[in-house]
Amino acid sequence: MSRQRPGVSLPSIAAGLRAAWREGYGLADLRKDVMAGLTVGTVAVPLSMALAIATGVSPQHGLYTAIVAGAVIALSGGARFNVSGPTAAFVVILFPIVQQYGLGGLLIASMMAGVILVAMGIARMGRLIEFVPYPVVLGFTAGIAVVIAVLQIPDFLGLNVGQLGEHFVENLGRIITSLRTLNPFELGIGAFTLAVMLLWSRLHVPIPAPLIGLVVGAIAAYGVNQWFGGAGATVETIASRFTWEANGESGNGIPPIAPTLMAPWRWPGANGEPLELSFELIRALLGPAFAIAVLGAIESLLCSVVSDGLTKTRHDPNAELLGQGLGNIVAPLFGGITATAAIARTATNIRSGARSPIAAIVHAVVVLLAVIALAGLLGLVPMAALAALLFIVAWNMSEARRFVHILRSAPPGDVAILVTCFSLTVLFDMVLAVAVGIGLAAALFIRRMASLTRTERIDSERHPALAPMPAYVAVYDIHGPLFFGVAEKALTSLRLVDPKVQVIIVDMHGVPSMDGTAIVALHSLIDEMHREGVALILVGLPARIIVKLRRAGIRKATGMLTYCTSLPQARAVALRWR
Repeated sequence: MSRQRPGVSLPSIAAGLRAAWREGYGLADLRKDVMAGLTVGTVAVPLSMALAIATGVSPQHGLYTAIVAGAVIALSGGARFNVSGPTAAFVVILFPIVQQYGLGGLLIASMMAGVILVAMGIARMGRLIEFVPYPVVLGFTAGIAVVIAVLQIPDFLGLNVGQLGEHFVENLGRIITSLRTLNPFELGIGAFTLAVMLLWSRLHVPIPAPLIGLVVGAIAAYGVNQWFGGAGATVETIASRFTWEANGESGNGIPPIAPTLMAPWRWPGANGEPLELSFELIRALLGPAFAIAVLGAIESLLCSVVSDGLTKTRHDPNAELLGQGLGNIVAPLFGGITATAAIARTATNIRSGARSPIAAIVHAVVVLLAVIALAGLLGLVPMAALAALLFIVAWNMSEARRFVHILRSAPPGDVAILVTCFSLTVLFDMVLAVAVGIGLAAALFIRRMASLTRTERIDSERHPALAPMPAYVAVYDIHGPLFFGVAEKALTSLRLVDPKVQVIIVDMHGVPSMDGTAIVALHSLIDEMHREGVALILVGLPARIIVKLRRAGIRKATGMLTYCTSLPQARAVALRWR
């Protein structure tokens, strides 16, 4: 009979799709998916354009992302209801990449991030979100929301600020000094669109508020440009700001063609010329790619957890990372930028009755049809209206009520982490904020765990399992994990004993774990006790910890060191040794 050798099991591709199929999928489910996909696709069109513009690239690249990455991730991912595409969380990372390396550099970095995500999925790092504290997540998402909102002010007010830079403080200063160039028509269109979207959402009509807002904003902008254009008062639109060239044709706004295959490095760099793929370029983009991958993993896994809570289902986190990686590898080949699961679109998908990833695929088809058939109309959307839409996105992303609630009610350590992550994200960048936030959270965790570990001497006369005990035996109890933050302090207490003591019994039933630092400290303590002629009996250690100690050279020695399972057994050994 042959025995199978254990091997590395890879995450399942299309786990979400297969999970829906196993539960039974019929015509009624398909009908619900199609309706949900139509709704989400309608929402995704304006959001994809707005987020691409906020990132610093032409709007069609956001649409291409929703089309290609949205379909690939839905087919290969591990979540049933996630809808993927461009998201607001990436703006603060992608905008500086575009400033330094252009669209081509962004697409290459997205592909590299996709490879990293695939590696994370294969390495089964799908539980990553469990190790990121909530104050860190809320801090950097609220910071990102502030940055996004500030970047929309020029379009909302019609300011002439020129090309914005990478740094928040610098951009804010340029915006403030440009306030004198405010265009009242742009402000009016932006405020009107914002008011329509806010009021429409309260009517609970099944037509998405972003669609209605942008439609009425486009109509208003068209009217302003027709009636007041001759006087020099115009409202800037997608068609008036962006131009395109493809397949020997050119035009304004969005090209009415489907995304086509093209190597990412053939797209222009920061200087407008195609990039030259080289090792130096790959090395320069490795850091941004890693940041994209980490944020993409956090965002997609967080979205999956939210969708599980809304639908009472379970996603496969490793398969989801694999799907996100594949989507980010394929999308840049068709001009798509970085993609991840979008919480708002996923929630809309669920509320619209989605049953499987087919809904996300329908959403991608809807966006594709909009590009091909409605490109001309999409070009009429005013920039101020898109800025108003991103204001709403930023507000929802900030979770301002939860932010204030944590400031008021959370422990001081968590408040400090929240404020630090928020400030670093706004003033510097999200990568630094997450790194410092996780570091502070780890330090706070170590401090809290250290406070739980204690060492105290037991009065043997009052302990039923030990009395009577001779005076030359001392009994100590250690309770809590022994790790680098507390091991030395906990074990040092054992050295402060009566000179008459010849045997020390240490009750370690309450020690769940020991790290390398604790083992080294214990080894040093045993050597010191051996020199002083004091024997040590360790009681209640789990077998796995005893194996670690033996591997470290801490072995039994008659009359000097042994392991016991109970205090009565340890008492008997102590009496026999002396």
